[in-house]
Amino acid sequence: MLAARSLSNAPLARTLTAVPSKQLVTMFARSFSNSLSGPSPYQLNYFKKARLPVNTIIRFVPQQTAWIVERMGKFNRILEPGLAIMVPVIDKIQYVQSLKEVAIEVPSQNTITLDNVTLEMDGVLYYKVTDAYKASYGVEDAQYAIIQLAQTTMRSEIGQLSLDMVLRERTALNVNISTSINEAAKDWGIEVLRYEIRDIRPPVNVVNSMNQVVEKERQKRANILESEDE
Repeated sequence: MLAARSLSNAPLARTLTAVPSKQLVTMFARSFSNSLSGPSPYQLNYFKKARLPVNTIIRFVPQQTAWIVERMGKFNRILEPGLAIMVPVIDKIQYVQSLKEVAIEVPSQNTITLDNVTLEMDGVLYYKVTDAYKASYGVEDAQYAIIQLAQTTMRSEIGQLSLDMVLRERTALNVNISTSINEAAKDWGIEVLRYEIRDIRPPVNVVNSMNQVVEKERQKRANILESEDE
């Protein structure tokens, strides 16, 4: 039995012997670290739900949190912060909604202005859940939906303005985007508090043209001042 086992492990032994000891230690350490850390957070997607609280009959709901309880598969009630008592087996905590203000990053995207200039833009969106029931049953994933809505709304608003207006009226543009998102997301139990455009990146040739215009304006003013001094 031992002879057979040693023969079956012979290729593995030869492989391990061929690997330098320092590299072998590094391989085992990396494998052990990966087993402890679990899956990478970058592999998570929007639709992967967090682990829900278990019905232990008596639970304490945290502050600024709403727990949606279903009884036999049907909505039953919303648990408010504090002591909560549930019926075992037939009650289940199906959704957990945070009532705090949440800041999410709107990924960078390309938008086209009214004068056909392509801009690369990103932003930050601040929202909060105002109706836990609608946020749970009105949309599959509220955060994913609000990001997609913010991106499409920003493209629509930018398409109605020229490049000069986009650069000059950033505050008004933020307000218009927030208003448009709130109108579309009212059935999701979400209120957008504000939207901030974080960065606007025009094409390189447009930036060079703008710099040339600014330089010409400066040169023109300098010539005027020189002529006045003479």
